[in-house]
Amino acid sequence: MIESNYDILGVPENASEREIRDAFRRLALIHHTDRGGEDTEFKKIKQAYEDLKIGKKFPDTDQERLKKSRVYSGDDEHEIRRRNIILAKEVSYEMKVAEEWAAALNRANATDSRLFGSKTLGEIEIERKANGALSIKGNIMAGKFTYDGPIIMQGNITSPSFSDEHKTVIQVKKGDFKFVNPLENKYKIENGASILASNGNIIIGNVYGRKYKVQDPEGKVGIYIVKEHRTFLSAPNGKIIAENIVNTVSLDADTIMVINLEDDVIVEGKEVLIYGNKITYDVRIRLKKNGIIRFFEDYSVQGLSDDAILELENGKRFRLHDLKTKKIRDLTDEFLKDKNEFGKDDTLVGKGFTITYEMLDNFDKKQKKQSKGWTSKLGFSR
Repeated sequence: MIESNYDILGVPENASEREIRDAFRRLALIHHTDRGGEDTEFKKIKQAYEDLKIGKKFPDTDQERLKKSRVYSGDDEHEIRRRNIILAKEVSYEMKVAEEWAAALNRANATDSRLFGSKTLGEIEIERKANGALSIKGNIMAGKFTYDGPIIMQGNITSPSFSDEHKTVIQVKKGDFKFVNPLENKYKIENGASILASNGNIIIGNVYGRKYKVQDPEGKVGIYIVKEHRTFLSAPNGKIIAENIVNTVSLDADTIMVINLEDDVIVEGKEVLIYGNKITYDVRIRLKKNGIIRFFEDYSVQGLSDDAILELENGKRFRLHDLKTKKIRDLTDEFLKDKNEFGKDDTLVGKGFTITYEMLDNFDKKQKKQSKGWTSKLGFSR
């Protein structure tokens, strides 16, 4: 006999809304993971309650759940891809409708809120505030969205692996793009999504790309190719402030402030500030002309790989090892006037020392030694 949603909540079929709600609350308190319960049981109870609110007597079968899942999976790879592309297309369409709706409100300088998507696709709530800022609550999974004003978001951003056509691209033409309390809420951007802030800042949490091997498309046995979904953030006239940047990500901004850089990360900025203790060998940092770079780790710089590359706009390249072994006191006087502020073993990397573009451009320049002629040795002036 199939268990009904009434059976799951332990109420009769003629139970009132209040009785159903009270039963859900009682069971939720017992089975919630915070109280030592099983996560699967709690989800089952919660889904039964949600179903009964819309008059649905029985829970979904496995086949129905598969049809409604946000990302399809199964044995037939071609069928999975086909259905996922259809799903991405539907999400992209919803994002286009949302973009047009927000633009119309912006033109009229009006306020409103609306839900986009569906329970199948996933819902997001968008609201235009009186100050022109757009609030987005929910996860963005695909599609392009442009807004002429600041965006404040509560949710994650990803991009479909199976469809470049419906890749997630969010563009803010004016103002900042930022997450609400990203560190506390653990919001992330991942899987090849792009965020562009033309004239503002990007303030976010962790950022991830994706890189993986797939079988050779021609079917050659034992041969694999690497597929890459590089996540890209750009704020050419502002700042990117983020936490950890991991696995196939590119950042481009006037100022970049991050903690750690790991696994094929490209950073390009005029002011680059790195606060963490980890940079992997395959990281490339490109410093724009007249820029600066600072490493704030003050305990040990061993986690900053010697093989990471720092490149100047004029094409000069350095291994991070070169900077880690260059002593501050060996810099020429034109770049550092008071060397007594620094210890004899202090190097360019660590403790927040400001490394300028000019220092790096003249990296091999030697300190001029004061030469004394024969007249000065004899006490005569020339």
